Amino acid sequence: DEKKDDDKRDVVMLQNGEMLKESVDERHKKVVKQRFMFNIADGGFTELHSLWQNEERAATVTKKTYEIWHRRHDYWLLAGIINHGYARWQDIQNDPRYAILNEPFKGEMNRGNFLEIKNKFLARRFKLLEQALVIEEQLRRAAYLNMSEDPSHPSMALNTRFAEVECLAESHQHLSKESMAGNKPANAVLHKVLKQLEELLSDMKADVTRLPATIARIPPVAVRLQMSERNILSRLANRSSEP
Repeated sequence: DEKKDDDKRDVVMLQNGEMLKESVDERHKKVVKQRFMFNIADGGFTELHSLWQNEERAATVTKKTYEIWHRRHDYWLLAGIINHGYARWQDIQNDPRYAILNEPFKGEMNRGNFLEIKNKFLARRFKLLEQALVIEEQLRRAAYLNMSEDPSHPSMALNTRFAEVECLAESHQHLSKESMAGNKPANAVLHKVLKQLEELLSDMKADVTRLPATIARIPPVAVRLQMSERNILSRLANRSSEP
C-alpha cells in the first residue's frame, strides 16, 4: 500500500529549492477547478464585451450557465464553425460536441419558426464575433508595425482641446462654491476660467466642422496595415503564425 501511495506522488521543485511531494490527484483537482478563460481583445470597438458582461451577470445570478447564452457559448460556436464551416448551423447543432449551443433555445422549441429564430441568432452572433476578431487582428498588426497616433495630425486637435477643457474644469471646480459664498477674488478668477472655456468650446466647434474633410483624407485601415479584411479572415482560418 505504501508503495502505491508513493507511485501516486510526484516530486515538485519549489522556488526556494526545497522538494515537495504532491499527489497526482491533488494536482488534477487544481486543473479541474481552473476558471474558463476566453477573450477577444477588440479594444472596446464593438459591443461584444458589454454583452458578455451583462450575459455573464445574468447567467451567474440565475445559475443558468448553460441556458443563458454568454462567452462560453461563443467559444463553442467558433469551434463549431472551424470544424463544420461557415453558416453550417444545422451541422453544428447536430454535433454532440456542441450540444451546449442548443441549451439556450430549448424554451423556444414549440414555436413554429423555431429553427429560423435559432439560425438567425447564430448568424448575428457570429457576425459580431467575426467583427471583433478582425479588429483584434488589426490591433495586433498595428502593434507589430509599431504604429501610433500622430498628436500633430489635424484629426487629433479635437481630442487635445477636449483634454484641455476637462483639465481646466476639474482644476477650478472649487471656484463656483467659493464664488457663491461671496469670495470676490474667487469670483474674478471664475469669470476668467469661464471665458477660457468659452474660447475652447468655440475652437472645438470649428474643429468639428473641419473633421469630416480631415478624416476623409486619412487612408483606409486596410491600406495602412497592408492587410484587407478578407486577408485577416483567411489568416485566422489558417491559424497563420506570421505577424
